[in-house]
Amino acid sequence: MAFEEFKEDLMGAEADMRSYVETSDEYLRLRIFKVLMLFVTSIAQSLLIGIGSVFALLFLSFAACLAISESLDSYYSGFILVGIFYVLVGILFYVFRKKLNAPILKKFSKYYFEQS
Repeated sequence: MAFEEFKEDLMGAEADMRSYVETSDEYLRLRIFKVLMLFVTSIAQSLLIGIGSVFALLFLSFAACLAISESLDSYYSGFILVGIFYVLVGILFYVFRKKLNAPILKKFSKYYFEQS
């Protein structure tokens, strides 16, 4: 009699373990899907905003080049000055590139480690 009860308890424990493993597997898949979708949507939003910003910056740069060229009475000097400005901005981005990593890591770690 005791052996039968022990056998039933073991079978119940086995069924509970299988259920736990299946549930954990489903939860892990949903969690990975959530993190991936947050990552993909963040990248898509960043790309769209970035493309719009690049076009706006391009047209504003041409306007600044033409305005500087007109004020200096030299067609090339406006483009050279705006080009030098962008080279300086690029150098600043290069110098501070490691400080730019921290906000990006914080943003995406928030998505991954968020408790649901």
